Amino acid sequence: MEREEKMESELYEDLVKCESQSNMTDFTEEIPTNIEKRLHYCDICKKPFSQTGALNVHKRIHTGEKPFRCDICGKSFCQKSSLSVHERIHTGEKPYRCDICGKSFSQVGPLITHTRIHTGEKPYKCDTCGRSFSATGPLSKHKRTHTGERPYPCDICGKSFPQIAQLTKHKRIHTGEKPYHCDICGKSFSESSPLTKHKRTHTGDKPYHCDICGKSFSHNNLAKHKYIHTGEKPFRCDICGKSFSQNEILTRHKYIHTGGKPHDCDICGKSFPEAGRLTRHKRVHTGEKPYRCEICGKSFSVCSNLTTHKRSHTGERPYPCDICGKSFSVSSYLPVHRLTHTRQKAASWQKR
Repeated sequence: MEREEKMESELYEDLVKCESQSNMTDFTEEIPTNIEKRLHYCDICKKPFSQTGALNVHKRIHTGEKPFRCDICGKSFCQKSSLSVHERIHTGEKPYRCDICGKSFSQVGPLITHTRIHTGEKPYKCDTCGRSFSATGPLSKHKRTHTGERPYPCDICGKSFPQIAQLTKHKRIHTGEKPYHCDICGKSFSESSPLTKHKRTHTGDKPYHCDICGKSFSHNNLAKHKYIHTGEKPFRCDICGKSFSQNEILTRHKYIHTGGKPHDCDICGKSFPEAGRLTRHKRVHTGEKPYRCEICGKSFSVCSNLTTHKRSHTGERPYPCDICGKSFSVSSYLPVHRLTHTRQKAASWQKR
């Protein structure tokens, strides 16, 4: 789907270029006369082509004609080559293989871009700030950070975006479309990245590892976690001056000053300072338990409860007592246990 969005973006940008070129006073003023006689011009935007076939394909940008139809899903394309690339989504064919790492691609262009990861080559340079890129697409997107250009407007609300992929995602707010489905529990998402994160609740995969303490995470929260080791607190309250290691904690803290709880449950009316806490609360009403143990099948409404439960299978006890060394599977058990040492110490003092 992301590959198709990129193809649509290129066609859209071609149309934008055509529209801008059609406003030029003289498109052919720099073309030598001997070459101009052999060219074929688009009668809409005056863009020149050396072959009539290329001109015919180009005209479909203006007419919207898409004569090449996928017989599997019914999607249509203006070029046969675009249909061929699209069909590989269904067949899974990836004929272009990287000879360095073995990764395969359905198109030769992405392979060329991919090889630059290995070579470090970045041949496309921004003429404003000098930053270099491995592909033209990222350079074009980057340039809009300097120009402020937002060429992709939403035809529903009018909001504009610098990238067509952002517009596509935005439109799903209006349509409610959620095309990315979890093949384990069936939950749907409007973007692919939340689906990837969600799947880790089923698999238990934690690909992000702290190089200081070795703790692993399912989401890329390493930067936040490392503040525990460094003691850094870069987020400061502009009301009382107190600092925090995470922006989310600062946001929660500010509600102490404002008293705000902007997220209301539409079932019972209870309010929460954060949208995430409201989402968890609603599961009390709906009975939803989206976090499932892949070992025994038991489900939980909160991810942390699943993490704790899994320790009953693995035997993991990550919370050790620093006095006697006894370990616990749940963090709340540790302070209760420490009271036994406090009582023992108090009793020994009374005997003296």
